[in-house]
Amino acid sequence: MTVAKIPEKISPRPSLRRKIEDLSGQKIAACFQCEKCTNGCPVTFAMDVVPHRLMRMLQLGLLDEAIRSDTIWVCASCETCTTRCPNDIDIAHVMDALRQLSQREGIKVVQKNAPTFHAAFLASLRRHGRVHEPEMAVEYMLRSGGLSGLRKQAGTGMAMFKRGKIKLLPPRVRAGRQVKNIFKKVKR
Repeated sequence: MTVAKIPEKISPRPSLRRKIEDLSGQKIAACFQCEKCTNGCPVTFAMDVVPHRLMRMLQLGLLDEAIRSDTIWVCASCETCTTRCPNDIDIAHVMDALRQLSQREGIKVVQKNAPTFHAAFLASLRRHGRVHEPEMAVEYMLRSGGLSGLRKQAGTGMAMFKRGKIKLLPPRVRAGRQVKNIFKKVKR
């Protein structure tokens, strides 16, 4: 894990804060650093910048430092931070917006498999309207470890299938077409 570099002298850049506010649709300036997001987060142990500090970085306009942090890729998107926020800031959505911006900017990620997992997750969601775990796992393993990586995990997958933990066919989703339309709108 790398530690995000924060400059010693900080000059607030509100235009960069507004950029991420526009991208995420969240009012980052409303965060008053209560730390409830950080205290509820189950993965802070693996983060280089905990959620409330990342929000402060964004308030100050340290957008470049934020999109280069491991935190945005380590985030489990469990939305515990969002649920706990007294100002109704969807912090998980801010993290997602930062991941998108990081990919758009072509930032090299230290957690090299995190964007691969993110892409496999979204591809499965786009195709089926919800995540189909076996397909997502196969796609992730092929992208990150190739055929040898897939072979290493095949035994685990078969054991889960035999126990009824995973299904071969994706479940039908009533709102599947709506999810596909959301992806089309986002792409535009």
